[in-house]
Amino acid sequence: MNILVTGGAGYVGSHAVKCLTANGHNVWVYDNLVYGHKAAAPADRLVVGDLHESEKLVKLFKEHDIEAVMHFAAYAFVGESVTDPAKYYQNNVVGTLSLLDAMRECGVKKIVFSSTCATYGVPQQVPIPEDHPQSPINPYGYTKLVIERAMEDYRHAYDLGYAALRYFNASGASADGSIGEDHTPETHLIPLVLDVALGKRESITVFGTDYPTPDGSCIRDYIHVDDLADAHLAALKQLEPGKSLKLNLGTGRGMSVKEVIGICEDVTGKRIATVLGERREGDPPELVANPQTAEDAIGWKAKRSMRETIESAWAWHSSHPDGFAD
Repeated sequence: MNILVTGGAGYVGSHAVKCLTANGHNVWVYDNLVYGHKAAAPADRLVVGDLHESEKLVKLFKEHDIEAVMHFAAYAFVGESVTDPAKYYQNNVVGTLSLLDAMRECGVKKIVFSSTCATYGVPQQVPIPEDHPQSPINPYGYTKLVIERAMEDYRHAYDLGYAALRYFNASGASADGSIGEDHTPETHLIPLVLDVALGKRESITVFGTDYPTPDGSCIRDYIHVDDLADAHLAALKQLEPGKSLKLNLGTGRGMSVKEVIGICEDVTGKRIATVLGERREGDPPELVANPQTAEDAIGWKAKRSMRETIESAWAWHSSHPDGFAD
């Protein structure tokens, strides 16, 4: 297929591009490079552009006979979404509507959408199923939920086929070490812990030690980024115009902050200095996916273990201490 990957120079998007290409698809990357990295995308397939540039999108769809879209181009810092919601609504909502309308103009009826477990808000049950109420507690989660609702309306009115893939904690790096995680600022636990092992940070703060969990720290569902990429490909294969998929992407196994730090120490052979801090507002004690629907609907199941995830992250960060350096 001829596939356009928006945000394909970003973390998850670049791994999806790699997966799609390895499986014989003809891939084009569309990224504004605000958070993406030029070095993370194939140079001959990268088009630098913004979601609001409707004419550029339409031209791209027509020139390359695009048949489907994978949409990763979103701002995703929860804290920033609270302090600057306009930025998030303009890009994540208005920008995505621009993309959907360009698709409609060109007759492209398939999209795999990078959504998030943040649409659920504070979980009422764990593991979280897809029919859990969606009540986001921050603008980032709201922007993703708005687009899920918009795609459903477009499905009903315009025969759009879509998959809303609700990620839990994307982690790790490509198995061959060629691409990995490089955010500015970095907010994800594993790279921050590995920065301590590399001597780039003095310590890692454990936010909250009195949660109702076995060791008192928060529990999250960490999923290898290559497993996420595989899920996108599997979802695309099942897509048909006018049909929808809404799937949780996680392992179904939770890991506490302290457990993650322990595995990082074991993998790196380094002692990780920790600071015990207060709880952060809005941090639920536990976020774990129920991934059964994804296995039933698209035949996908996470394959990589937590240790494999951290080993791949360590291989990337230790060989690229400055990230993509662009």
